[in-house]
Amino acid sequence: MATNITMENKTIARTLRLLSQLMELHSENPFKIKSVANAAFKIDKLPYAIAGKSLEELSVIDGLGKSISAKVWELLQKGSITELQDLLGNTPEGIVEMLGIKGIGPKKILTIWKELGIENIGELYYACNENRLIEAKGFGLKTQEEIKKVIEFQMAGHGKFLYAQAAPLVRKLHEDLSLWLGISEPAPLLSIAGAYRRGLEVVDELVFVAGLAQPEQVKAGISRFTPLQFDAQEEGFLIAMSPFGLKIRLYLAPADDFYRQLFIHTGNEAHVEAVLENAGQGPFKSEEAIYRQAGLDYITPELREALGEIEQAAAHQLPVLITDEDLRGSLHNHSTWSDGVHTIEEMALYCRDTLKLEYLGLCDHSRSAFYANGLNEQRVYAQHQEIDALNARLAPFRIFKGIESDILNDGSLDYSDDILKHFDFVVASVHSNLRMDEQKATARLIKAIENPYTTILGHPTGRLLLSRKGYPIDYTKVIDACAANGVVIEINANPLRLDLDWRWHRYALEKGVLLSVNPDAHRIEGFHDMQYGILVGRKGGLQAKQCLNAFSLTDIEQHFSNKKAGILNFAR
Repeated sequence: MATNITMENKTIARTLRLLSQLMELHSENPFKIKSVANAAFKIDKLPYAIAGKSLEELSVIDGLGKSISAKVWELLQKGSITELQDLLGNTPEGIVEMLGIKGIGPKKILTIWKELGIENIGELYYACNENRLIEAKGFGLKTQEEIKKVIEFQMAGHGKFLYAQAAPLVRKLHEDLSLWLGISEPAPLLSIAGAYRRGLEVVDELVFVAGLAQPEQVKAGISRFTPLQFDAQEEGFLIAMSPFGLKIRLYLAPADDFYRQLFIHTGNEAHVEAVLENAGQGPFKSEEAIYRQAGLDYITPELREALGEIEQAAAHQLPVLITDEDLRGSLHNHSTWSDGVHTIEEMALYCRDTLKLEYLGLCDHSRSAFYANGLNEQRVYAQHQEIDALNARLAPFRIFKGIESDILNDGSLDYSDDILKHFDFVVASVHSNLRMDEQKATARLIKAIENPYTTILGHPTGRLLLSRKGYPIDYTKVIDACAANGVVIEINANPLRLDLDWRWHRYALEKGVLLSVNPDAHRIEGFHDMQYGILVGRKGGLQAKQCLNAFSLTDIEQHFSNKKAGILNFAR
């Protein structure tokens, strides 16, 4: 095979650098690791190309020697190095990707992989949010925050942002634009529109619509708006890029056309076309007037996806969507007993005194989650004693004894029935072996759902938005199994998860399955993630009566009691 004379020195150096990192990751001979790393550095700095050199010529280059020159020769001849391919074959793809993160070398990645059980960047980012890295050897709060920032920068490089990441920018831009427009407009109309206003979990742009008395005059002076540089136009929009790489589109409309433009630039195309076909072109004094003119009940922005909401509005059958104020408690939360930051008492008091909730569902990790300090049977007993003491002191506020029990490969839970029966409720979740095919993954979940002690199916697909796809499941079969076994499905409200996906909420609700907006909080600040779960719940048509943690304390106690007794159909 002819030598690959097109391979640049930087490519060769990069390949050797990866080889040295993987060798260190797999604890190979330190001397060999240093030699390969040194060779990578030397090749990168050479003033001439080495791709056309013979093996003999390579071997006399400073820093290569006989062994490494043979590896370089193999790379130039075959396009790969056998030793490197073997190491790659024994390393999860996500771990290899982590080697590109600035600030963490192979030693730290080995800890992340082997001690924390994290195998990709998405899981690493989630662990940073859970504060899990600071507990590992060689890490601290500063390192954890630096890693988190690097990962967020990588996410931004793809032009997509989580709803929760975009939220602070939306608030600041709305404030800045309102202030600036108010200089020339006594009462400017301004609103966020687009995918963000519809509450989509991931956005690739922010759309603002302004209604002005003199839009052309304002457009001419837009260069004086200093928080952003609007330096382009596109289909009637002014375009800017945020410092973080999120595209901003601003539409300046005449004041009397504001609500029509806001409507047009909020709903998806099919929804907008269907409504305007009957509503006409206005002018309109509100969005409510647009729907009224079309013979429809008002449809809230979250539902404007052309998924049957127009037919519901015509028949006066739109759901009364859940709100933040409907929640009465918080389920699926972690404390210092496993990988949480705050104690059970601190979590409970925050729920009671700050959030004004009636109950807390504690769900620390189970024994299989060794990386998260999961509870063995003895620690479960000790934790329950602490909860009993707190309940006696904090009454009428109630702490429910829950557990996030790992679903094992065969679908069984990782405690025996003798242990499971002592919990008030059980959240069953998958945390390992996420590479099953759809048939096996579905069968695994269904077996867990059929366990009589499973109360809630936690984050059903295990997805991490923008970083890890959920494992493939047959949603219909899984939801049907939950309906048949009286199992609640979680809407994991962590903005990285938002799992169950809102696109499947309607089917679950039609089957009579209850949903539960669970923050999966690992610190008191995590309780506030429930707002994101509520948002996607609203997109899915969720009503308070269909949400488990909107039940009163009395009703949820009855629900847990009925489930343990095998009574599956419980209605408030």
